[in-house]
This record gives sequence, structure tokens and C-alpha cells, in this order.
Amino acid sequence: MHTITSSSPPCASHGEAAEQLAHFLQRHPDVLLLTGAGISTASGIPDYRDTDGVRRGNAPVQGPDFRRQPAVQRRYWARSMVGYPALSRAQANPGHLAIAQLAQQGSIGSLVTQNVDGLHQQAGSVDVTELHGSIHAVVCLDCHAHYARRTVQDMLEYDNPQMVGTTATPAPDGDALLEPGQLASFTVPRCLHCGGTLKPDVVFFGDGVPAACAAEAAHKMRDASALLVIGSSVMVYSSFRLCRMAAEAGKPLAAINLGKTRADDLLGLKIAAPAQTLLPTVAAMLA
Repeated sequence: MHTITSSSPPCASHGEAAEQLAHFLQRHPDVLLLTGAGISTASGIPDYRDTDGVRRGNAPVQGPDFRRQPAVQRRYWARSMVGYPALSRAQANPGHLAIAQLAQQGSIGSLVTQNVDGLHQQAGSVDVTELHGSIHAVVCLDCHAHYARRTVQDMLEYDNPQMVGTTATPAPDGDALLEPGQLASFTVPRCLHCGGTLKPDVVFFGDGVPAACAAEAAHKMRDASALLVIGSSVMVYSSFRLCRMAAEAGKPLAAINLGKTRADDLLGLKIAAPAQTLLPTVAAMLA
């Protein structure tokens, strides 16, 4: 594996990394991009793992626990009520914008993301496969009604005026760190149609990617001649599966990531550089 380390300011290593990536994209203009939380950290959204691929902080909500434990639902919605407004204001950064530009230039193929923040679409990317769903949508587990997350935020604030204006340390995907005592009087939102359980339309830890979404991502991987991972440790199987598919088909793999990935032994090229500085340079070179 050829590894290049590039610091944030433009320098010799940054230029070399940009040239290496530009050459990779020129050879594979139909490359599949797989993005993760690392591309959104420059937009102010924390990621889940450190540079060794180890998950930070407390264990995230588990899907099976959310569905059967009212206390877990209360914990999730209270923390989300406080954390979501900051995520909803997040703006696409130069990395997201460069990916949209590369697609418009015909320099890349399809896009699959592990992120639930919607920033690729905000930047102008189209036909984005969201492996883990969207934080901006909510679904009723009982009658399957769908809501915009903004609507549910209004419900949360109406039923929990004591929490309006609360500040807390942000966590990944619109979560926020609250003290347990703040949850005692919290009212959980209920479906306006049936009174059922509302859940963000995302794939929680412990749950599987919906079959149709997994099939769509696999189809994109089969159609591509190479795979480029951006800002992901690919520690979860839903993303690592695409790396294995590429490797088993003899397709080149490259990664832009500040730290270890689960696919390191499969990569032909790895660039340790911030996507928000590297990708705009490459997009300009290929324009």
C-alpha cells in the first residue's frame, strides 16, 4: 500500500497527495465513493471514532433497546432535542462541495454515504445512497407514518418547555450529552396519527441496513471499476462489505482518512489528509 501523509496547509506532501488522487480518478472516472463521518467533522459534526478506529465516549443507542425500552426512547429524544438544532444548521464544507463538483465534471461515479446529516445533498450531490438513513426524517414504528424531523422538534419543544434553550456538549449525529437528572420529567413524542412510537429514520447500532438500500449500494459497487473511501474507518460491516466486494472483484481501493481503517490491508493507496483541503485541490486539477 502506498501511503501519503498531507498536512492541512498547502505543501509538497499536499501536492503529491493531490496528484496521486487525481491520477487515481483519471484511471477510474466511474469510481464509487464511500464517505463517512470524517468528511463532516469540518462542518462541526463530531465523529464516532479516534484515529485508531476506537469508538469514543459512551456506547450509542442500540436499536433493539430503543424499540423495547421506554427509558432508552426518553434518553434518545431528550438528547436529540438538545443536539438536533446545531446539526440542522450545519453547512456543507469544501469536501462535500468538491465531491459534487467532481461528479458534475464526470471525474467520479456514484456516491454511497454512511452519514445521516444530508450534507452531500445540500452540497449538490444527487443519487446519494444513505446506508444508515437520514436524521432529518422520523418514522412511526406502529403505523409507519413519516414526519419531517423539524416537525418532531416543534413537538418536543412544545411538550418540554423546560428543555428549550438547554446547551450541552454535542455528540455524533445530532446527539448531545445530558445529565441523567435532566431526563426525569421529559415527555417523549408520540405519533400524531396512532399514538405510536416515533423513531428517527436511521439505522441504529445493532440494526441492519434495509435490504433494498444494501442492494442499491452493492449494485453501485458492481458497476464501478474502483472504490474510494473518504473519511471512514469502515469499522462497521455495512461499509466494510463494499471494500470486500471491491477486493474480491480485483478492483483497486483507495482511501482518504486520518487514521486506521478496517480495510488497510486491502488498500492500494491511502492518503492521510483532511478531505476538506485535499478534495478541492483535486477537483481544480481535474477541471
